[in-house]
Amino acid sequence: MPKQEKSKRSKARTRGRPIWPRVLGYAIGLPLIGATCAAMIAIVVVLLANDRLPPIDALLDYRPKLPLRVFSADGVLIGEFGEERRNFVQIDDVPAVMRNSILAAEDARFFEHSGVDFIGIARAAVTNVIAGGRDQGASTITMQVARNFFLSSKKTYTRKIYEVLLALRIEASLTKKQILEIYINQIFLGKRAYGFASAAQIYFGKPLAALSAAEAAMLAGLPKAPSLYNPLVNPKRATERQHYILRRMFETGYLTQIQYQAALKEPLQYARSTRSAAAAPTDAPFVAEMARALAYEMFREETYVAGLNVYTTILSEEQRAANAAVREGTITYDRRHGYRGPEAFVELATEPGRVAEQIENALADASDINVFVPAVVLEASPRLVRASRGPGNEIEIRGEGLKFAQAALTKRLPAAKRIRRGSVIRISEIKPNQWEITQVPEVEAALVACNTDDGAIRALVGGFAFNRNKFNRVTQAWRQPGSGFKPFIYSAALEKGFMTTTIIDDAPISIDPAVTGGQLWEPKNYDGKFEGPMPLHTGLAKSKNMVSIRVLQTIGPTYAQDYSTRFGFDPQKHPPYLTMALGAGAATPWQMVGAYSVFANGGYKIDPYLVSRITDSEGRVLAKANPIRAGLESARVIDGRNAFIMNNLLREVVNSGTAVRAKALGRSDLAGKTGTTNDSHDAWFAGFQPSMAAIAWVGFDQPRKLGDRETGGGLALPIWMAYMGKALQGVPELPLQVPPGVVQIDDHWYYAETTPGHGIASVGVNETPVVSPFGSPVTLN
Repeated sequence: MPKQEKSKRSKARTRGRPIWPRVLGYAIGLPLIGATCAAMIAIVVVLLANDRLPPIDALLDYRPKLPLRVFSADGVLIGEFGEERRNFVQIDDVPAVMRNSILAAEDARFFEHSGVDFIGIARAAVTNVIAGGRDQGASTITMQVARNFFLSSKKTYTRKIYEVLLALRIEASLTKKQILEIYINQIFLGKRAYGFASAAQIYFGKPLAALSAAEAAMLAGLPKAPSLYNPLVNPKRATERQHYILRRMFETGYLTQIQYQAALKEPLQYARSTRSAAAAPTDAPFVAEMARALAYEMFREETYVAGLNVYTTILSEEQRAANAAVREGTITYDRRHGYRGPEAFVELATEPGRVAEQIENALADASDINVFVPAVVLEASPRLVRASRGPGNEIEIRGEGLKFAQAALTKRLPAAKRIRRGSVIRISEIKPNQWEITQVPEVEAALVACNTDDGAIRALVGGFAFNRNKFNRVTQAWRQPGSGFKPFIYSAALEKGFMTTTIIDDAPISIDPAVTGGQLWEPKNYDGKFEGPMPLHTGLAKSKNMVSIRVLQTIGPTYAQDYSTRFGFDPQKHPPYLTMALGAGAATPWQMVGAYSVFANGGYKIDPYLVSRITDSEGRVLAKANPIRAGLESARVIDGRNAFIMNNLLREVVNSGTAVRAKALGRSDLAGKTGTTNDSHDAWFAGFQPSMAAIAWVGFDQPRKLGDRETGGGLALPIWMAYMGKALQGVPELPLQVPPGVVQIDDHWYYAETTPGHGIASVGVNETPVVSPFGSPVTLN
C-alpha cells in the first residue's frame, strides 16, 4: 500500500478518538520514564560515591582531641590549654535531662531510624520546595557525626549523598549509644567548647550532672548555630531556641507540664568568665604556664591534643592566700602613692550613635585586669561621676567611691591628669552596685613558697596580673637581693672562725676602687647612722652594712663567692667584690627560696620543683618527679651546726631586728631577713618556718625608686606575713633541734671548737676610718 494512503487511513482512525487517553498516557508515562532514569542515575551515583567513602576508622577507635589540663596537688583545675576544650564523658554518665534535650532539639526519632530519617527528609524536602530553596534540613545525629568527622560544611546535593551513605555505614558499625556518645563529646558548641561536658563548665560553671532542664535546653540549642544561639552574645535568639526545645521536650513526654512551665520561668546564671587558665577555680596562671611549658618540652605537639594531665605541687588554699597577699600588698602601696590620673582620653562626639561606638572601641582597648574594669566617663564633678561600661550599662559613682581620685576631679589639674568627659578610668565594685574609682598598680610583686624538706612549691604568684604581663618575676626577674644576701656571707664567716659574739665595728669605711671593681666606695647604713662596735648577731639583726662589709673583707670575696654556690647561686651573678656584702649581685625569688631552705632544713640543698607527675587521659603515669630530700648526706651543703646557728641569728631578726613586725603572727619558730636595695629599687623579705620557706619581692619591672622610706620590712614583709599567716594555720610550732658539736654559753651558741678565746674576737675595732671627698653614699638596708 502506498505510504501516502496508509497515512491518510491512520489519521482517519485517530481523528474520531478522544484526546484524554493520550494526555493521561503522557502524564503517567513521562514521569515513569523520568523516575526510572533518575533512579538509574541515583544508583550509579550511589555506587560511585560508596566506593569513594572515607573509612570510618576514626569512629571505630574514637580518640577525641583532649586539652592539656593542669591541676593543683589537691585536684583543683588551675589551667587548660588546647584549641579544643573538651571534657570526655561516657554516655552512661550523661544525665537524662541532657540526653533528652539533645534528642528533642536534633533528632527525636534517633532510636527509631537506621541513620537516615526518611520521614524527616520528606518533610524537609516539601518545606524546601515550598520555600524555593535547598536548606537540606533533617540531618540526623548520625548524619551530623558523619559530616563533622569526614565532610565539609558546604551545602551540596553530592555532600548530602555522602552524608547519607556514611550515616548508614556508621549505623552498621556502631551501636546507638556509641554514636550518641561520640556526638555528645565531639560537637562544637562555641567558646572553644567541644562537647556538652565542656560547654556546661564554660557557660554555666558546673558539671553536666548539675544542669537543670532549662540549662540543658539552652546548651542543646547550640549545635544548630553556636554563634547565632550563644546566650552570652545573642540572649534573645538563644532564649527563643531554648523555649522551642523545652516545648519539644514537653511534647515528646520528656517534661511534665509543671516541669515545662518551671523551666520556661527559670532565670539562668552564667559563669562569670570564659577565659582559659585564669578562669579556673584557683587563679594560678603563672603556675599553669610553667606546667604547660614543661609538658610541651617533653611531649611537643601531642601536648595539646592527647588529654595529658599535669599535677603540680601547688596547694589551692595556699595559692589563694598568696594571690590575696600579693594583690593587697601592691594595691596598698599604689594607693599610698596617690591617684595617677585617667589611663586614656576619648574626644566623645555629640551624636549618641557615634558616642556608643567610641565607647565600645575604648573599652575594647582596655581589657579587664583582675577586679579593675575600664569605663568611659560621661560626666564628672567633685560629687558625681557618671561612666559607661557599654550600651545600657551606665554607672554612677558618689561619696566614698570618689575619695581615692578626688584630687583629679578639680579643675586645678592639667587636662591629662583630670577626670572629665571622655576619660578612660578604672573602677571596681566594692559592694553590690557600689563602685569606686581606682587604678591598676604599676608596681609589681611576686611570692613563692616551698616545702623545705624536698622543694615542692606550695604557692607561686609571678606578678600582679598575668593577662597584663606574662613575665614571671619568680623565675625570670634577676634582681639585686640587697640585704637578703647577707645571711650567706655570715654563714661563710662561721666557717672561717667567726662567732655570733665576734665584735665588729659599725663605723664609716672607704674602699679603694681596686677592691670594689669600680670607683671609690663609701657605703653607709640605711639610716645613715653608725653605732660603733657591736656583736655579729646584732649587726645582722639590725642589717648593719658596715658590719657585713667588714665580715666579707675579712673572709675574702672570692671565698664568699665560691661558698654561695652551695646554696644554688650563680657565681657569675655575684662578682667577688665587697659590694657582694650588700647583695649587689642578682638572684631570682626561685633561687632565694631554695637557698633559704638550706638554713631551714638543717643544711641540705633541695631543688624547688613544681610538677609532681604527668599522666595520660586514662591516668597512666608518664612522668614523675624524683626530688632530692633533706636528710640525705649526699644533699648536705653546709654543716648542720652552721644551719642551726644561722637559724638562731635569723630568728633574732624577727624577734628584735628589722622584721620584728612578723611577731604579730604569734609564733616563735619564724626566721628571715629583710632586703632593700640601693635607692629602694627592690624590696624583699626572705623567711621560713622549719617546714616551709617563702620569698616576697616588690619592685618595678623597669627598676626605679619605690619611694623614700620604702623598705623590705614595710613592703615585702606584709605580703609574706599575709601568706604565712594562712599557710601556717594548724601547723604546730617546731623548736630547733640542737645538733651535736655546738655549745651554749650565756645564751649564745658556738661551734664546740670555736668558743670565746678560740674564734675571731673582733674586726675593725680601733681602726681609723679613711675619709674621702669623692663619690656619693650607697645606702642599703
